[in-house]
Amino acid sequence: MALRLIPSRSKPAAPAAGPRTVLLASEGRKFTAEAIDCAARLAGRDGGRVRVLTVARLWGTGLGLPNPGLRPSKRELAEQEENVHLAILRLEKLGIAADGNIVVTRDPRKSILREARRLGCGDIVMGADPRRPWFIADFMWSQAPYRVRRRAPVPFHIVLTGT
Repeated sequence: MALRLIPSRSKPAAPAAGPRTVLLASEGRKFTAEAIDCAARLAGRDGGRVRVLTVARLWGTGLGLPNPGLRPSKRELAEQEENVHLAILRLEKLGIAADGNIVVTRDPRKSILREARRLGCGDIVMGADPRRPWFIADFMWSQAPYRVRRRAPVPFHIVLTGT
């Protein structure tokens, strides 16, 4: 398994008064050890903390109305809870304060950016598959990290695996 870090093109955020909060986010995939370590390194620079956020996919609506059959199943939610729990355990072993959250949404980009703004995060870290051609990337759920990166108001770090 190869690992590459893609540097962010966004401008660094203004220094905050206090410890830095790093958002470790996922569009539903498991957090890799490399992504967790990257978030820990960024938060550990000044005694910061990490917020772990993952998305449970809301599949859509039926005839324009919310449909309970399209919500994530108990099994899917349990998988995401375990994903967040394991990431928090690894961060705490590394000596980083961490907490987590699961969001149910159709648009992971909006939810991740909303959480980053709400918490005043200094950085966002996400694991990602290799980039796909532009004409099919917007139709793929796995390309969400690149959509988040385009709109991120803070430095954004993509950890590539599986190349």
